[in-house]
Amino acid sequence: MTSTPEQPHRGQQDHPTEPLAVAQPTQRLPLPVTPPAPAPERLTPAQQWARYEAAQRATREPALVGAPAPAAAHGAPPAGAPLPATGPATPPPPPAGGTPSSAQPWGPPAGPAPRRRSRAWLWITAGVVTGLLVGGGAVATAQLLDGSSSTQRPASLAELGRPADDTVPVAGSTTEGPDWPAVAAAVQDSVVAIDVTTSAGESQGSGVIISDDGAILTNNHVVSGAGDGQVAVTLTDGRILEAEVTGTDASTDLAVIQVLDAPDDLVPAVLGDSDAVTVGESVMAVGNPLGLANTVTTGIVSAVDRPVSTQENGGEAAVTNAIQIDAAVNPGNSGGPLFDAQGQVIGITSSIATLSSESGSIGLGFAIPVNLAEQIAAQLIADGEAEHAFLGVTLQDGTATADGVTRRGAVVQSVTDESPAAEAGLQVDDVIVAIDGDVVGGSESLTAFVRGMSSGDEATLTVVRGGRALEVDVTLATRPDDFGQQEQQPAEPDDSSGIPDGMTPEDLWEWFQQQQEQG
Repeated sequence: MTSTPEQPHRGQQDHPTEPLAVAQPTQRLPLPVTPPAPAPERLTPAQQWARYEAAQRATREPALVGAPAPAAAHGAPPAGAPLPATGPATPPPPPAGGTPSSAQPWGPPAGPAPRRRSRAWLWITAGVVTGLLVGGGAVATAQLLDGSSSTQRPASLAELGRPADDTVPVAGSTTEGPDWPAVAAAVQDSVVAIDVTTSAGESQGSGVIISDDGAILTNNHVVSGAGDGQVAVTLTDGRILEAEVTGTDASTDLAVIQVLDAPDDLVPAVLGDSDAVTVGESVMAVGNPLGLANTVTTGIVSAVDRPVSTQENGGEAAVTNAIQIDAAVNPGNSGGPLFDAQGQVIGITSSIATLSSESGSIGLGFAIPVNLAEQIAAQLIADGEAEHAFLGVTLQDGTATADGVTRRGAVVQSVTDESPAAEAGLQVDDVIVAIDGDVVGGSESLTAFVRGMSSGDEATLTVVRGGRALEVDVTLATRPDDFGQQEQQPAEPDDSSGIPDGMTPEDLWEWFQQQQEQG
């Protein structure tokens, strides 16, 4: 199997196509609102207090027949005027032993003053409270909901048993019953198409928004060679934005670009946990294959921790323990997100296996695990570059036998002085068959595991030495900048077949065809 980085699609399509229709944004349904009772007049607190004082004085002073009501001088309505409504309150009932005067509605009704004072206080208080509830209902409701005025709060039976930080885009979708239309609608605004202009021409790829200020995660080989003002990002609604490269990392084939003058409606994706990915679970890839933006394909996880090595233009090889998928991905999908059934990003699609440079997808695609991508992206955003863990060995594929069992592993070819490997006591010809209990199937597998770790991490290597298995503890360091590109790479085999060195898989395929034609 040969795994290669996807090549940029160049040239025009044979047939014109139209972009996918953009789904219209949904609006939150308005909450049902009970209309307040009609109020011809809203009284200020000062006016309400003036009426209260007038009513109190009226209970203490005898009413003069034919004289104007005393309360009229204090802002009360004249005799015979209707009572202004401050809410759905009604005047108090007449007390026993007398009825209020119809000519002077604000005058004191006949009866004992103390009783009148008590009724008037209750009436005015009720009116004030009713006015507050009607005129300031929003404030009162907010206080009740936040618990500042009550120990009771609204509850929802639908939320029982769910974690408080449930942020998956589509909680009702599962790997056993994925709701792909819902997932596609939920994540489409987080995926972008990327167009890059380089000295070699134009290329296309994909990316995923990871922050609301416009940071976008993609592949290094999508934007490598781009200069200032040579990166354009197209959102799912068709808007084209200018971007610049924040940082690149050839060792993991990851890069971060930043949208310039980012709009405030960017939608970052929700990142999942690639360590929890299992073989057979449902996945969805979204991207810009062959320039066809907003393309969605689905499939399953075919394998995890699949060692994949890609190299472009003779540069440093990117080695990853990738997520293998059978969802169709093609040139242009590079850098796009791989989603799980709930709409969380679990990987960044980066490469495919091909039978020839013209074959396209054959159902063998690979994605960089999102946990590694998130770790590298954070460093690129902070510093513009990423540090990598360093073991200090060169490796070659091989096998080892111990305890009656033969396994594949990574054979140590050399150990760098004063490196973590040297300090741990690793020796030439040791065969490393596992790291922290994860099986190592060869040199690329071990290299990928180490690159997925950080400087300072401690690891336990399972080593076969002289037919005996032993465990070796090692503390990883930061790879020196001047160590060179071949550190921890598979050692070059002694090849006397006549095949030229340094050829890409596509060049190698063409070379084989030429040899057959000449023979």
